[in-house]
Amino acid sequence: MHAKTSGTGLRFFAHAPGAPTCALGLESVAHHLLKLELATAARDAGAHAELEVPGPGGAWRADVLATDPSGAWRIALEAQLAPITDADITARTEKMRADGVSSIWFSDRPRPPWLGTVPSVRLERPDGEKRLIVAEGLVKFSDRGWAAVPASLSQFLTWVLDRRVLPHTPRSPLWYPQRTLTTVWTATHYVQAEDTHLVVEERRRREHEARMAPLRAAHQKKRDAIRAKSAISRAKASSVATEAERTARATRAGRLREVAIRFRPGIGPALAKLADEHDVTATVGWSTGDPRYAGGVPLVDEGGVPAAVFDPDPRRVHGHAFRLLAGLLLIFPSRTSQRRFEKAMNLTRYKPIDGYRTEFVDTPPSHPTASRPSTSDVLICTCPDPRLVARIQNAEYPAEPSDRMGPAAALFRIRCRVCGGRYEGPWRRTGSAPINRTSRPKA
Repeated sequence: MHAKTSGTGLRFFAHAPGAPTCALGLESVAHHLLKLELATAARDAGAHAELEVPGPGGAWRADVLATDPSGAWRIALEAQLAPITDADITARTEKMRADGVSSIWFSDRPRPPWLGTVPSVRLERPDGEKRLIVAEGLVKFSDRGWAAVPASLSQFLTWVLDRRVLPHTPRSPLWYPQRTLTTVWTATHYVQAEDTHLVVEERRRREHEARMAPLRAAHQKKRDAIRAKSAISRAKASSVATEAERTARATRAGRLREVAIRFRPGIGPALAKLADEHDVTATVGWSTGDPRYAGGVPLVDEGGVPAAVFDPDPRRVHGHAFRLLAGLLLIFPSRTSQRRFEKAMNLTRYKPIDGYRTEFVDTPPSHPTASRPSTSDVLICTCPDPRLVARIQNAEYPAEPSDRMGPAAALFRIRCRVCGGRYEGPWRRTGSAPINRTSRPKA
């Protein structure tokens, strides 16, 4: 700017002809005010401060250049309020460092995303205060981590210029309410305190590992023994199931097999999944209905050995069924039914040591116009020892075969929980408490 006098004798200052490219002329008021506060704080800390100092060849320009009166050091104080990427702010820092000038970046915005990428602090002005304080970036080591240290801007710059605080990359947690920073400012003795803490923690970790190693070895040995015992139990259960399949094939008593093939949705995709993903050519087993499959459908390979079970009932997984299903792949007609099974099994006391192997297939919905099976195709229970359940007013009650038909037997439906078929003989209810209650259909 130049001092001038008007024709009437009025004295004033005017911009030079290059005013449109003047750095000060393009600054926001907030940026310019922050630079003035940085310069004032640097002078209060005993440094010489100048605004808008260019670097050699104009490669960079410092907002405020703080220098030692004796010329021992130079530090650029950068007021960064506009958005900037981590790569750009790092590159600008490196340019100054190449010319022997270190830098500190300042912002009074709530959450500058680049904070901590380079040596930097976040400033704020508390309500009613006239001076800026350091809100983030200045820390001390306390107990097992780093905590923020409140300090005025002048105090912070005094510590920096006196080399009492330095940039540091923390290796312990920062107890910040906002976020963790990659680079912070702290004193040397706090860095040493962190080093001591890490050495102690490493020693404790090694001592803990030494104490836990025998326990882990004993635990692993126990699990290996359980796995070996389970493998024998599963092999025996599979052998028994294979023999039952051979017997069923020989007798060709496969009515339940036919019902499963025709009316259990998802059987086809399950067989395709076994072929495509597990390289097993399988078919529906003739031993369908055996209680060992817990109401599911056995999928057996060409030799009649069970390879998987389709859609078992979690309420019927116990005893022989548990031993067999714990070693087989279980395939469900939907993700929902798979999760329902897993949730129910997690609530039981006995579980396979390595859990159940479960998968699911995407069963296409049945066609809305598909006809229902005729009465002749309805499965009739022929079990020698049926387990009956009666459906009465949206609830199911336990029942048993009886010598004569009662009023309830004439009015309500009953089925066998072993084979799933309809029971046509006389029966009577054995309890007044429902086994489960279904939701009442909406009108």
